[in-house]
Amino acid sequence: MGPLVADNLTERFSRSIEDYPQGIIIPVDKPYRWTSADVVRKIKFAAKKHFGQKNLKVGHAGTLDPLATGVLIICIGKATRLAEEIQRRDKEYVAELTFGATTPSYDLEKPIDRFFSVDGVCASSVADALNGFLGEQEQVAPLFSAKSVDGVRAYEIARRMYGTGGLDAAAKELLSIQKINISEIELLSFIPGGEPREQEGQKIEAGEKTPSARINVTDNSSLALPRASIRVACSKGTYIRALARDIGEALGTGAHLSGLRRTGCGEFKSDRTISVEAAAALLAAE
Repeated sequence: MGPLVADNLTERFSRSIEDYPQGIIIPVDKPYRWTSADVVRKIKFAAKKHFGQKNLKVGHAGTLDPLATGVLIICIGKATRLAEEIQRRDKEYVAELTFGATTPSYDLEKPIDRFFSVDGVCASSVADALNGFLGEQEQVAPLFSAKSVDGVRAYEIARRMYGTGGLDAAAKELLSIQKINISEIELLSFIPGGEPREQEGQKIEAGEKTPSARINVTDNSSLALPRASIRVACSKGTYIRALARDIGEALGTGAHLSGLRRTGCGEFKSDRTISVEAAAALLAAE
């Protein structure tokens, strides 16, 4: 018997963690502009209070970027032993790519640093380029990532370097090339330049204290650059931001990630996730 998977519960958990000898797994739909650690902190606080356990283990099975939404697997109690195994499972994403511009973070966390011509960028050229990314290949991870470099998160190094202007010179020296596998990739839609995009997420009011308030998002919606929505099924360790960079280069232009949703992690799919608020409600102390 495995852990309890809380993807469709309507009643609160019992008050004893001993009633869940293999632990609890909660597939959460991570909100936009929340870090994975933000989600863990909120659920851990509720779980410790609900079960009356000061040292209760709570963790996640695979980081999801702050500017992404979708499947984030939260493990409670003895289910934390499964976190690494779950993290190794294949993932599925729906991503939006914006062409004609790049950013140092390969997404909207940092402002655009270069513009490129988008001549020849159309639905057919994007679809053709995607075909070249099927199968096993090598990928250089983004410097702005959770990848560990000598025990330090790459994004911590990147943000220091970004502030001193030394980002480009040392970036690839810090990150090793890793092998990934893309089993499926397809173009879902393409919008040519000239049509403004709607910025994802909700407005953060000045002084509002939420997990998202400290996450920077650059608004490039007024530029009306060409963009495409793609679906990607891939192995563990695939960075979709880096894939956006590489697809742009393959098309002879620049590209960055302007939207990302994780729709699957192994057997866990986005249509069977619950919100952070719903997860906390299941753990609400009586």
